[in-house]
Amino acid sequence: MGLLGVISNKLVMGKSDLLNNSAVRLMKNEFGQASVLIADKTAWILRHGNDSNYHILPHLINYRANLQALKDLGATEIVGINSTGSLKKDLCPGMIVIPDDFITLTSTPTIHQNKAVHITSSLNENVRQKIIKAALISKIKVIKKGTYWQTHGPRLETKAEIKMMANFADIVGMTMANEAVIALELDLPYASACSIDNFGNGLLKKPLSMKEIIAGTRKNADLMIRLLQNYLKLFS
Repeated sequence: MGLLGVISNKLVMGKSDLLNNSAVRLMKNEFGQASVLIADKTAWILRHGNDSNYHILPHLINYRANLQALKDLGATEIVGINSTGSLKKDLCPGMIVIPDDFITLTSTPTIHQNKAVHITSSLNENVRQKIIKAALISKIKVIKKGTYWQTHGPRLETKAEIKMMANFADIVGMTMANEAVIALELDLPYASACSIDNFGNGLLKKPLSMKEIIAGTRKNADLMIRLLQNYLKLFS
């Protein structure tokens, strides 16, 4: 493996010593600007931005610029770290799912604007298996398959939407499918480790709150860092 590209949330970055000696590099390309944290063997993008006082909402993330920046830096594969809600009562907060497929029924970004190019969307099986192996070495139990349903965001889903999605998918989020599609268009192998940070709206009687979601993400951040550390040890 050459340079590993990582796309994650801010909470994982805040707990990682992988970025202690990283340098911020602003990358400009035809799709816009991306801020990349470059460490020894990784090029790391925080999809919601580096600024602790400003949060880029999911529908405003420049996925094309982010993935193009990683390609320009020479990344040979991409690992996404994604926060999700569970669509099943037996998939509990604290678990990690390595999805093998996804659904998104809203429009996704594309690098192709003026020509007819059709791709068959997928997650890279080689990177998926590497993530699973790194998790096992880390003694982190993961669900080795699952379907991710991407919604547009930034609002959370209604109870009726969660009930419907649960018939076809296992977890729900707002970002992974966009990254997977753009990565495939750029010929960048991409797969994701998805932490379950909360139950979907309506799965439990207790109302869903953002406070609970953020608390779940913080709790799972340590697991994700351990997984990434061993990914680099095994495959760099």
